[in-house]
Amino acid sequence: MTDDPSRRRILRNTGVLTGAALLTGVPGGPAGQAQAAPPAGGSSPVVELPAGRLRGAVEGGLTVFKGVPYAAPPVEALRWRPAQPHPGWTGTRDATAFGPSAPQLYREGGDAVLGTHGAPPFSEDCLTLNVWTPGADDARRPVLVWIHGGGFISGSGSLPNYSGETFARNGDLVAVTLNYRLGPLGYLYFGEDGAGGNFWFTDQLAALRWVRENIAAFGGDPDDITLAGQSGGALSVAALAGARTAGRPLFRRAILQSPPLGLQIPTRAESLQRSATYLDIVGARNVAELRTLPWPQLIAATIEMFRRTGRWGYWSTPFLPVLDEVTLTRDPADLLLAGPGADIDLLIGWTREEAAFAFALSEPYAAATKEQVLARARDTFGARAAEAYTAYEEARPGARPVDVLMDLIGDDLFRMPGIDLAERRAARGRPVWAYQFDLPTPAHGGQLGAAHCLELPFVFDNFDKWSQAPFLAGLNPRIRDGLAGAVHASWISFVRTGDPNHRPMPNWPRYERGSRTTMSLDSVTGTVDDLAGYWRRLRRPTAR
Repeated sequence: MTDDPSRRRILRNTGVLTGAALLTGVPGGPAGQAQAAPPAGGSSPVVELPAGRLRGAVEGGLTVFKGVPYAAPPVEALRWRPAQPHPGWTGTRDATAFGPSAPQLYREGGDAVLGTHGAPPFSEDCLTLNVWTPGADDARRPVLVWIHGGGFISGSGSLPNYSGETFARNGDLVAVTLNYRLGPLGYLYFGEDGAGGNFWFTDQLAALRWVRENIAAFGGDPDDITLAGQSGGALSVAALAGARTAGRPLFRRAILQSPPLGLQIPTRAESLQRSATYLDIVGARNVAELRTLPWPQLIAATIEMFRRTGRWGYWSTPFLPVLDEVTLTRDPADLLLAGPGADIDLLIGWTREEAAFAFALSEPYAAATKEQVLARARDTFGARAAEAYTAYEEARPGARPVDVLMDLIGDDLFRMPGIDLAERRAARGRPVWAYQFDLPTPAHGGQLGAAHCLELPFVFDNFDKWSQAPFLAGLNPRIRDGLAGAVHASWISFVRTGDPNHRPMPNWPRYERGSRTTMSLDSVTGTVDDLAGYWRRLRRPTAR
């Protein structure tokens, strides 16, 4: 091979050992512009909205409103219907407690990687959002709206993990998180009377429009919104890029963390077939019968959906969006290349060992053979599968077949489609910055590496809220906190300016076709040119 596919990286800029002091100099950070003062005397803040009056709370010097409804409860006749406007309320509504999370599978104690990703209480009446702001005033601050991920079946904007507190305080931003329908309640497609599907999308769109119409009352600027998300939430951000108002996008900037752009979004016919499988599991004949069943019964069927829809060597996703030609007409990545999405500033990235999240601790996959992995590699590389296997094997000294498989899955689903989007944006002269999160965790004997989701507590810089997450065990606190300070500051800078650069991080250039610069986020942070060049060229015959 003429190209070196090894994972050793040469940092073009001088490597900088990141430190917590990197927040210094970020606008709105400790050494940046002054932050708005909280309400005097700890009084309960109140805002007037078209829907009614809200009373929030002051927490840690920030003004916070929780459990704010942005759409009507999607229950009874509104189950599997697009999000509808909330009717409003009389008097003053209390907004000091989170609303319930969307119904989802739940296991006490969580899993061995992330721990808990969605916690009770659960309710179909879940279409609420939460706002953190330095002050409900007329400051017109930049706004960050966060959409959680979770494989389309789990997660919650009400989790402390995703608290907007750090962004609001350190960046002088207004931060918003939201809940939306998940699993069968958000992703089943029935095509009733030619109607669309993607009820999750209609929820998120309603929330985003609510933010544009109401965020000024919370001190935010409706014309300066950054929409961010991770995993399934990042795919949502891309899908929402096609929405517009007066011909313009609904948001100004986008952050896509580990978007699974390699997913093949099913057509209407394919989605109807998947819905038929679900109906068979539940024992219902049609959606009308499904509307009579309690949601715990609907959610419990997810377990059998995993069994019936899973394929060996692929990340299981029992519920998926649909190209319904109503709410979603194109692949989400394409919506960031043309139309209103083309003008959105974009920050995109992935972790180095994405697929370790789902496969590294799996005993059945640990027994995978080379022949099995080669058969899976043929799905991607065809006749070049053996060459690709060798390249992945050489990239990870001492690699087992399952290691090759994980790197292949991670590239198929996350890294290579992300690079492809950056390539196509750069070719059109559209702004895009790229990163790869490279810091491995020592948890579980180092088997996870830099797994899917590992960057999340670094982005939010709130490790105290992640005490239940096993995959953070053993991280060196000095390195952990230093990198978190740097990453968090870059995200704040991007939200405020459309550029992730800040002092004293190494210069982070835009991704361009000539250099293909990607920022490596690690204990020593620096830029890498064309870090996946070998695999990009190896895949070229089958690339879009």
